[in-house]
Amino acid sequence: MAVLPRFRRGERPAYGRSQSKVLRHRILRSFLHLLAFIFLLLVVIANVSNRPVLRDTYFLKIDLSDIIPLSTPNAVLINSIARSIGLHDFYQVGLWNFCEGYNNEGITFCAKSRTLYWFNPVEIILSELLAGASIALPSDITDALDLARAASHWMFGLFLASTVLTFVLIFASPFAVSSRPPQTISPDPAVNRLHPPHRRRDFVLFRALPFTIITFLAALFTVVAVVIATVMFIIFRNIFTDNSSFDLNIKAELGTQMLAFMWIAAAFNLLALIVELGSCCAACCRGRKARKQLKSHPEGSTTTGITTPETHEKTSPHSRSPTEDNR
Repeated sequence: MAVLPRFRRGERPAYGRSQSKVLRHRILRSFLHLLAFIFLLLVVIANVSNRPVLRDTYFLKIDLSDIIPLSTPNAVLINSIARSIGLHDFYQVGLWNFCEGYNNEGITFCAKSRTLYWFNPVEIILSELLAGASIALPSDITDALDLARAASHWMFGLFLASTVLTFVLIFASPFAVSSRPPQTISPDPAVNRLHPPHRRRDFVLFRALPFTIITFLAALFTVVAVVIATVMFIIFRNIFTDNSSFDLNIKAELGTQMLAFMWIAAAFNLLALIVELGSCCAACCRGRKARKQLKSHPEGSTTTGITTPETHEKTSPHSRSPTEDNR
C-alpha cells in the first residue's frame, strides 16, 4: 500500500502575501491619509467661529491696540488707542473669513464665510475708522494686496482639493494593495497555476499607477497650498512690522498652530506618496529573476529547488513503483 507524501516544514512553496501583511499595508495607507485629513480639516475650518481650537487657529493676527494715529476725533483713550478711533484691538484671518476682537474680551465678531476669500486689511480698517480719524498705512501694502488676491484664490482651491482627495484616499487607497501582486510570481509554474499573480502590465496600468497619480496630486496640492500660505502671510507680517519708514506700532504674528497643522498634513501626505511610489516601483520592477527562470525553464520546476506534490511523490522513498506493486 502506497504511503501518501507529506510536506515537511520549509518544503511548501511560498507564494503571494500573507493576509497579515496585506492588512498591515492597507491600514498603513488609510492611517496616513486619515491623519493628513484631520489636520487639513482643522486648517479648512479654522477661525470660522469663536469656538475652542478654532479661535486659536489662524494664518495671521494683527494687533492694533497701540497703533499711532495721525489724528484722533477726541482725546479720550478708551482702554486702547485703537478703540478711540473706532478700531478693534486685533484682527485674525482664516481661510474663509476674518475675526476681530479686544484684548480683554477676546473675539467679538467673525465675518460671514465667503468662497475664495482673501484678506484685505486696508478695507477692513478704513471701514471701521471713526469720522475724522485717520492712520498711516505702509506704502507697499498695495502691491502686497494685489499679490494676496491671486495667491489667496489659489490657496483656497488647493486646500479644498487636497482635503477632498485625501478623504477619498482614506477609503480607496487600501484597494491598491493586493495579496497577489506581480512581484510575488514564483519560478515554479505549478505554484503560479494554483495561485496566479496579477499580470504586471495590467496591475501597473490599471491599479498601481492610478492610485499613485491620485496620491501624488493630493500631496502636490497640499504642499503647494502650504507653501503659498506660509510665504504670503510672512510677507504680510513683514510689511506691517517693518519700521524702516515710520513706526506705526502695529504688531503682527503668524499663527503657529495653523502653521503646525498645515505642515503636519503635508508631511503625512508626502509619506503616503512615498509608500505608494515604493509599491508601484515594486510591482513594476521586482520579480524579474523568477520571470527569467520561467522563460528559460517554462515547464521544469525541479531546477528551481521547489518541491511540488508530483515531484515529491516520484522521489519519495515510501512510494512504490508499478512493478513492485505487481509482485
